[in-house]
Amino acid sequence: MKKCVFAGTFDPPTKGHEQVVKAALGIFDAVTVAVMVNTGKTCALSTDERVTLLKKLFGGEPRVKVVSFDGAAVDLLKKEGTPYYVRGVRNTIDFEYEKSDFFASKKLMPELVGIFIPSAQEDEHISSTLVRNSVRFEKDYADYIPEAILSDVRKILESKYV
Repeated sequence: MKKCVFAGTFDPPTKGHEQVVKAALGIFDAVTVAVMVNTGKTCALSTDERVTLLKKLFGGEPRVKVVSFDGAAVDLLKKEGTPYYVRGVRNTIDFEYEKSDFFASKKLMPELVGIFIPSAQEDEHISSTLVRNSVRFEKDYADYIPEAILSDVRKILESKYV
């Protein structure tokens, strides 16, 4: 069985994240979606909130496992027993960042295989940062969040920012 890991902050999960997982399911038998705990980053949503949202979003898909992980991505890949690391890229800035990160990780895990999945052209602008800023400035962000979790995201974010 071929499986991969798609890790990120998911603060909050967006339609772009959902698209990456769906594309990865077209390639792999199973996808581990990992909420990475980054102590150097202040998140709007707690780790538990992000995990809960992702479990709800992918709850009907038995090939998706959602976990949280506090450590290096290469350690997560080893724990999951796969060298395949999926990354979503929206533009050349994302690609350059992910490429640099890939080469650094490859030194730690030589068998690492990076899979870069580009966003849909019409969704290149979608990011978790855009969603958080939209909430702060009281702008609509419904088009950026998967319908299955939109009401949950609204309740969580708007209680924190509005």
